[in-house]
Amino acid sequence: MVRGTFSPARAWRPTAAARLAQTLGVTQITMPSLEDVFAKFGETAEAGQLLEVELGNILLSDAVKLHGFDKVQNKVLARKMVEEIDRRTLGQLIQALRKRRTVPARFEMELEVALSDRNRLNHSFYMEHNLRKNSDQGRALMLADLGAIHENILNAYLTASTFSDINISPEALTSAQTGHLKLKVRK
Repeated sequence: MVRGTFSPARAWRPTAAARLAQTLGVTQITMPSLEDVFAKFGETAEAGQLLEVELGNILLSDAVKLHGFDKVQNKVLARKMVEEIDRRTLGQLIQALRKRRTVPARFEMELEVALSDRNRLNHSFYMEHNLRKNSDQGRALMLADLGAIHENILNAYLTASTFSDINISPEALTSAQTGHLKLKVRK
């Protein structure tokens, strides 16, 4: 069993939550709303996109070194490489990374779990949970599942970022300010 994954066998039990609340001294438990579930789904999907972008950046960095783009400008080939990377799915990016680099065993496992979880998130999450969104306990179960998926994908992203010589601590992620980047629009 992979640590951090959701298991229906350990599904939400109101009595367990009540005991935990009593232990923690919580007198009133606020049940998650449907908006909470949708927000966590979006946050988790974003983590999947971050992983895809980071793997693409690694592959692009390797292409720059391989083709000598740092010394010779070849805009046509560079654009072709970027477009090729952008078209790839997460699974294809992982396969390309395996072809170009030796992937450490721990990172390999994180990538496999992240790919499986991201695919489940995008292709079957709501089918699996079906009518759970209509009850407090069901939404709590959905949030727990999304939390586990998010953690697995984020772990793979954080490891991938070290390949780009970027070290992001989990503490930095939690304290980071949010905002929008000003993008230049091509005319």
